[in-house]
Amino acid sequence: MNIEDQVWDQVWDQVYNQVCDQVRNQVRDQVRNQVYNQVWDQVRSQVWDQVRDQVRNQVRRKLNEY
Repeated sequence: MNIEDQVWDQVWDQVYNQVCDQVRNQVRDQVRNQVYNQVWDQVRSQVWDQVRDQVRNQVRRKLNEY
């Protein structure tokens, strides 16, 4: 292998690794954000529905005591 090929291999390896790292990080962040947002929306909705129903029932029971 001549010096030009060696230099090319080193440069290409660096470029390849940098691009792969950037793309991997972007994809990971996008997927993480999308999944987080979907799960958060679903859980938030369920939790607030439950909390609302519990509070409503407690208020109704208290009102019915009077």
